[in-house]
Amino acid sequence: MRKQTLKAFGQEVRHWRIGQHLSQEELASRCGFHRTYIGQIERGERNPSLLNVLTLCQTLGVSLPEFFTRYEAALDTAL
Repeated sequence: MRKQTLKAFGQEVRHWRIGQHLSQEELASRCGFHRTYIGQIERGERNPSLLNVLTLCQTLGVSLPEFFTRYEAALDTAL
Protein backbone atom coordinates (compact mmCIF):
# COMPACT_ATOMS: atom_id res chain seq x y z
CA MET A 1 0.00 0.00 0.00
CA ARG A 2 2.88 2.40 0.70
CA LYS A 3 4.05 2.23 -2.92
CA GLN A 4 0.52 2.93 -4.21
CA THR A 5 0.23 5.86 -1.81
CA LEU A 6 3.47 7.42 -3.02
CA LYS A 7 2.60 6.77 -6.68
CA ALA A 8 -0.82 8.42 -6.28
CA PHE A 9 0.83 11.40 -4.60
CA GLY A 10 3.37 11.68 -7.41
CA GLN A 11 0.66 11.50 -10.05
CA GLU A 12 -1.08 14.43 -8.41
CA VAL A 13 2.12 16.48 -8.38
CA ARG A 14 2.55 15.68 -12.09
CA HIS A 15 -1.11 16.61 -12.80
CA TRP A 16 -0.75 20.04 -11.18
CA ARG A 17 2.72 20.64 -12.67
CA ILE A 18 1.53 19.91 -16.20
CA GLY A 19 -1.56 22.04 -15.60
CA GLN A 20 0.79 24.94 -14.87
CA HIS A 21 2.80 24.15 -18.04
CA LEU A 22 5.95 23.63 -15.99
CA SER A 23 8.77 21.22 -16.65
CA GLN A 24 10.19 19.25 -13.75
CA GLU A 25 13.22 21.51 -13.92
CA GLU A 26 11.11 24.69 -13.75
CA LEU A 27 9.08 23.40 -10.81
CA ALA A 28 12.22 22.30 -8.99
CA SER A 29 13.84 25.69 -9.50
CA ARG A 30 10.78 27.56 -8.22
CA CYS A 31 10.61 25.30 -5.15
CA GLY A 32 14.33 25.34 -4.44
CA PHE A 33 14.58 21.57 -5.08
CA HIS A 34 16.69 19.54 -7.48
CA ARG A 35 15.06 18.33 -10.70
CA THR A 36 15.78 14.70 -9.87
CA TYR A 37 13.89 15.10 -6.57
CA ILE A 38 10.74 16.17 -8.46
CA GLY A 39 11.13 13.18 -10.79
CA GLN A 40 11.50 10.83 -7.85
CA ILE A 41 8.37 12.25 -6.21
CA GLU A 42 6.38 11.90 -9.42
CA ARG A 43 7.50 8.27 -9.83
CA GLY A 44 6.57 7.46 -6.24
CA GLU A 45 10.17 6.85 -5.20
CA ARG A 46 10.31 9.61 -2.55
CA ASN A 47 8.21 10.40 0.49
CA PRO A 48 8.38 14.21 0.75
CA SER A 49 8.29 15.94 4.10
CA LEU A 50 5.32 18.07 5.12
CA LEU A 51 7.33 21.24 4.49
CA ASN A 52 8.16 20.07 0.98
CA VAL A 53 4.49 19.21 0.32
CA LEU A 54 3.53 22.73 1.44
CA THR A 55 6.20 24.22 -0.82
CA LEU A 56 4.98 22.17 -3.79
CA CYS A 57 1.35 23.17 -3.27
CA GLN A 58 2.19 26.86 -2.81
CA THR A 59 4.37 26.87 -5.90
CA LEU A 60 1.71 25.07 -7.95
CA GLY A 61 -0.97 27.46 -6.70
CA VAL A 62 -3.16 24.74 -5.23
CA SER A 63 -4.52 24.55 -1.70
CA LEU A 64 -3.76 21.53 0.46
CA PRO A 65 -7.46 20.55 0.68
CA GLU A 66 -7.85 20.73 -3.11
CA PHE A 67 -4.65 18.77 -3.70
CA PHE A 68 -5.52 16.05 -1.20
CA THR A 69 -9.13 15.75 -2.36
CA ARG A 70 -7.90 14.80 -5.84
CA TYR A 71 -5.17 12.64 -4.31
CA GLU A 72 -7.68 10.67 -2.22
CA ALA A 73 -9.88 10.08 -5.27
CA ALA A 74 -6.86 8.82 -7.22
CA LEU A 75 -5.82 6.61 -4.33
CA ASP A 76 -9.33 5.13 -4.00
CA THR A 77 -9.29 4.31 -7.72
CA ALA A 78 -5.87 2.65 -7.44
CA LEU A 79 -6.90 0.41 -4.53
